[in-house]
Amino acid sequence: MKQATYGLLLFVFMILPPVANLLESIMIIHMHMQMPLLLASGLLMARFFQMKFPGFFEKWNRNGVPGILLFIIIWSYWMIPRSMDEAITVQLVEVFKFISLPFLAGIPLRDSWMKLGKAGRNIIYIFFVIMFGLMALLYIGADSQICNNYLEVEQKTLGWGSLAMAAFLLIYVLQLLFIDQSEFE
Repeated sequence: MKQATYGLLLFVFMILPPVANLLESIMIIHMHMQMPLLLASGLLMARFFQMKFPGFFEKWNRNGVPGILLFIIIWSYWMIPRSMDEAITVQLVEVFKFISLPFLAGIPLRDSWMKLGKAGRNIIYIFFVIMFGLMALLYIGADSQICNNYLEVEQKTLGWGSLAMAAFLLIYVLQLLFIDQSEFE
């Protein structure tokens, strides 16, 4: 239960107005730090919910596919530039961010990950390589300001950060494919 407590503490820390405002003030930190930390708080709290509602997860997410699809939908939504903009300007959208990332993305991700198997996890990795690559092209290649709340230079920085994420994930996927993992288990 320590994990769930740490997840809850992280979640409470992340929703504090000064912390949220600070993390949302810089675009790359908003997308590549605040959002993954909210997701991580859900990952940490997931075990509590799995133990509290085992029948729900067994019935709803038996093979891991529904949970991982929910995770992909929620995460993809928050990668859209307009969603990031509205999270800053519309209070209801910001509340949705703080609820959806930990509870609708983090918890289903943890419940689904081991149920998917190796092939399913590799597909998710490849999806993220493609998504981060496309986000990099969008933010780097844009000739004008996409997000109203961030400067164009911040968009370019986020684009290069997304490209780095795509490159690192691609290297990870390639090593998963070409290196025998049984040696390390």
